[in-house]
Amino acid sequence: MEIHARTAINRRMIADFFDGLDDDQLATRSLCDAWTVREVLAHLAAPLLVGLGPLLWRTVRARGSVDRASVMLAAELACRPVSELTGVLRRRADHHAAAPGVGPMGQMVDGCLHLRDCARPLGLPADVGLDDWRAVLDWLPSRQASLGVVQRGRLGGLSLRATDQDWSRGSGAEVAGPSEALAMAVAGRPVALDDASGPGVATLRERLAA
Repeated sequence: MEIHARTAINRRMIADFFDGLDDDQLATRSLCDAWTVREVLAHLAAPLLVGLGPLLWRTVRARGSVDRASVMLAAELACRPVSELTGVLRRRADHHAAAPGVGPMGQMVDGCLHLRDCARPLGLPADVGLDDWRAVLDWLPSRQASLGVVQRGRLGGLSLRATDQDWSRGSGAEVAGPSEALAMAVAGRPVALDDASGPGVATLRERLAA
């Protein structure tokens, strides 16, 4: 229930964030290469707006690729007014959509990461709290996360240490930095490593590039 409550709070905050953006900001490329900021909003609203069925159908059309299906669905939904998409995030913030494989925690993580996927390239400070990032960092090395968020072997021989709270994990060459930067980097955003330090940074950067 705590995960669901956090997810709902973040959805409402994320809706406020997107409502505050202008057309140029919405058209900016996010840290997700396939999506603009506006398309990230559409992606976040998709499970609450159309459910799992349309994604599964597009996955079939995309020859089994969930990633390509998600890109297709987000592009379609992004044509809708921003107010409609943010309205869905608010009205259905407490709805727990099906999330095969990754479960409820995956949905919470999705919101945290995608908020920063948009805020970072826009130079905006919008962010979730440290408790949320701690939960994200605890989850990212899990088996569930390996189903599409964190590639297997990415963290082998590395240790992670947050510099803004008492959190660490793993053993080996250290990657240290703010919790948000660590989570973003582990989840495949190499730009976040610019905010990290330690002998493991170069190794993680190479793995992300590969």
